[in-house]
Amino acid sequence: MTTYVLIHGAASGSWYWHLLEGELRARGHDVVAPDLPCDDDSAGLSEYADAVVEAVGDRTGLVVVAQSLGGFTAPLVCERVPVGLLVLLTAMIPSPGETAGDWWGATGWERARREQDEHDGRDPDDDAALFLHDVPSGLAAEAGRRGRDQSATPFTEPWPLTAWPAVPTRFLLCRDDRFFPAGFMRRVVRERLGVVPDEMGGGHAVALARPRELADRLEAYTRSGTRP
Repeated sequence: MTTYVLIHGAASGSWYWHLLEGELRARGHDVVAPDLPCDDDSAGLSEYADAVVEAVGDRTGLVVVAQSLGGFTAPLVCERVPVGLLVLLTAMIPSPGETAGDWWGATGWERARREQDEHDGRDPDDDAALFLHDVPSGLAAEAGRRGRDQSATPFTEPWPLTAWPAVPTRFLLCRDDRFFPAGFMRRVVRERLGVVPDEMGGGHAVALARPRELADRLEAYTRSGTRP
């Protein structure tokens, strides 16, 4: 049995994964989706990884899936528990010694995001249109109510690893993502992981918008083995 370990992004929580979790459990898999201590100013990347490792316990057959800021935590988890596959889902890819706060400037995200906003004709202050534009309205409203405060602490800590963990890694980007535009992410993935990302439709909150399709993708990775 595969155990999917789902790591959410900033200002979020385990609820983000609830539809995907239901899909995966219905297919006979185990799922671990912890709430990270994102609203705790005393908690940094180490504490985020602690929360995931504690939730995993003694489970085996692990596939770690990390969304957005979760990309800074997931490799730390891979250094501490036996992971067969790491899937980065429209996620940040850190470099050794880089802080999550510096990642935006180092990758050229601001320009890419501005160009995407201009292309979409989106109001820069409309977060719902940025993150939830393809999520059903009822779910989008619930997601807005479930948003959490996000501490700045993990954005100020240098990423502690000296190299990417020796774990097979796949990157799945979302072609309709307005927050991490597809063209921008293709370049970042190539530069930082040296691979060509896989792609699917959907925006940044793809686990809410397309949970069944996302579950299909994750199962396909597992069936094909851990190597890209």
